[in-house]
Amino acid sequence: MVSLLVNAFAVLVFLFLFWKRLKEDYASQVIFTSAFYILIGLFAGIGLSKQFFPAWYFWGSLLGAAFGLGLSVARYKVRAYEVAEAGIFSLLPMLLLFFLNDSVKNSSLVSFIAFLVVLLVIFIFTFLDSRYREFTWYKSGKIGFSGLAALGILFLVRSGVAIFFTDVLSFVGKSEVFVSGALAFICFMMIFNLGRQE
Repeated sequence: MVSLLVNAFAVLVFLFLFWKRLKEDYASQVIFTSAFYILIGLFAGIGLSKQFFPAWYFWGSLLGAAFGLGLSVARYKVRAYEVAEAGIFSLLPMLLLFFLNDSVKNSSLVSFIAFLVVLLVIFIFTFLDSRYREFTWYKSGKIGFSGLAALGILFLVRSGVAIFFTDVLSFVGKSEVFVSGALAFICFMMIFNLGRQE
């Protein structure tokens, strides 16, 4: 029951933050439909992965959310980086609440540490979001920097932790080092390319 209430609250937080981030540029219908695409993809990814590949549920949820994002970009022609950044910013608190709930429910120190890491990533996102236009090397000043940087850091931390601990919640054994490491590299390369755009 408590987990259900936490999940419901997490969804409401996601919807509010997603709407708040995009309300100046898009109609509410577009924002909330896009948000529901992401959420449906997220939960479908969790459900399918837990059914067929239980260890990969984190990656299943991520893939599902990305599919939902892609669907909203294709249907409404929204700007991919802008909506992706809003999605990342809004999904981080959901991840935060998931780890907090698990740490309390199962008295898990690992989940509590993961909660602190996600909290740190949220602070990093907020800091970068207010400053990235001041970075002289990021010449384009385009939206997307904060979200990609936060995601890249999160994957980098996951990869680093997986080198020493492969049995952490949501990790997929030794493969985690390479999967998370590769995605961290992709995120940082996307920042580099985005910074070079006119």
